Amino acid sequence: MTGRDRVINHLDGKPVDRLPAMPITMMFAGDQIGAKYRDYATDHHVMVEAQIETARKFDFDYVSSISDPGREAADLGAEIQYLEDQPPAIIESSARLADKNDLARLDFPNPLGGGRMHDRIQAVALFKERVGDEKLIEGWVEGPCAEAADLRGINTLMLDFYDDPTFVRDLFGFVTENALRFARPQVDAGADIIGIGDAAASLIGPQLYGEFVAEYERKLIDGIHAMGCRTRLHICGRTTKLLPWMGNFGSEMVDLDWMVPFTEAREQSAEGQVLCGNIDPVAVVRNSTPQEIQAKLSECHRGAGPRYIVSAGCEVVRDTPEENVHALVEYARSH
Repeated sequence: MTGRDRVINHLDGKPVDRLPAMPITMMFAGDQIGAKYRDYATDHHVMVEAQIETARKFDFDYVSSISDPGREAADLGAEIQYLEDQPPAIIESSARLADKNDLARLDFPNPLGGGRMHDRIQAVALFKERVGDEKLIEGWVEGPCAEAADLRGINTLMLDFYDDPTFVRDLFGFVTENALRFARPQVDAGADIIGIGDAAASLIGPQLYGEFVAEYERKLIDGIHAMGCRTRLHICGRTTKLLPWMGNFGSEMVDLDWMVPFTEAREQSAEGQVLCGNIDPVAVVRNSTPQEIQAKLSECHRGAGPRYIVSAGCEVVRDTPEENVHALVEYARSH
């Protein structure tokens, strides 16, 4: 059974030979081929080479086009600082929507117009050409709260929830539509699943999440489903109080960070929901032993039940010992 078949069958509730393994790797993957991270994040050829090398070396079941949160923001005119061997950084001090009135004048960028969005679409197409029958291919978009924070500035957006809720809804509506416009050509290029990263959503409480964010995350998930594609919802951080929404949107995968107890996630999620994660990527995956990693994964597996995909709680950090990454997959192979 190929990695692609394994993940798709598992998501669809069909038999598999073992648990899928889908750890997020970005800087770790770049280091596998000796690439500077600036090149990984800006040249799809480098990303594809690094992802394929990493997936084959460690027997991951997928490859991913995730690199940093700045692709949509860059094409929308945000100022980005490109660092030699770290992820690109959005310059919040000169936020693209520092002036709220600019939202009314903001046009949707062409995702095939040669910018950073286009580079990700090209990565998906190259993945399809090189490993489309072997590994699941993951595209990626930013969720509504994350992309709004990228354009407005995280601290300013937090005030906007109270000072101008109408603007927040208008902004969320715009970025959600932009994400759907970005997802469509990724699906057309061969993406089997679209990851949705909405890290900023973990910084607000359940009241604001339910009032503002949930509607647009659901719209994004439903819109991608209408394209015939699956979704992976990932919100970094402590999202325990957001589980009543996250676990019931209908996203095929809910990818949880290490602070969230899997027993609670299972209890508050829809029947059959696939959960992914969620051991601490630093304290456990990087800093412990293969034996401790497998023990922690067993604990996660018990909490999640059989509808489980092996991964860390977030990105496998770049200096993680290789034997520890192998330990993640060894657990999947044996279950």
